[in-house]
Amino acid sequence: SSRPRRRVNPGFQRQLELYEAMGCAVDTGSVLYKRYRLEMLSERLSEPQDLPREVFAVDPTTACQTVNTEVLYRCRKCRRALFRSSSVLSHTEGMGPTAFAHKRITDSARLSGNGQEKCTSYFIEPVQWMEPALLGVMEGQLLCPKCSWKLGSFSWRGDQCSCGRWVTPAFQIHKSRVDEVRTLPLGNFQIAKT
Repeated sequence: SSRPRRRVNPGFQRQLELYEAMGCAVDTGSVLYKRYRLEMLSERLSEPQDLPREVFAVDPTTACQTVNTEVLYRCRKCRRALFRSSSVLSHTEGMGPTAFAHKRITDSARLSGNGQEKCTSYFIEPVQWMEPALLGVMEGQLLCPKCSWKLGSFSWRGDQCSCGRWVTPAFQIHKSRVDEVRTLPLGNFQIAKT
């Protein structure tokens, strides 16, 4: 009150809001925390040479095979496990193609949507199998580590989702390139549902 022109640092205020949103505890598994950590890392990177190990999610092929209620995502071509649902970083939907219409020459018919376009990709945290592709470059393709089929792309500067939202950084896997596998426990057996 003695210095009305002074304000709280916006970065610190954002951290306090994040802390409050996580229930006043640091939850490293929270989607909010993961997104914040990646955004802070992308702001500091000019060329990602040495990424901290804790940035990468565990590769589902190296994780223990326990009964888990998490959804597993596999390459549609070779069926290699790529990531789990805990690695998906959700975002609020944008305004559809009209959000970035100023960047493209498009016909008005495509831009006259009702703003309810759905996301056609998953934006995920980096997974261990991505590390060789991410080192030393700011953007590129994400290929299946087993069959080299194109799954999506990444950009530390960010990328546009089909819903119109700009996501930074973007590790984008196209939904049409992966299968969602849910494991349902049934007695002593497990049934994989695709």
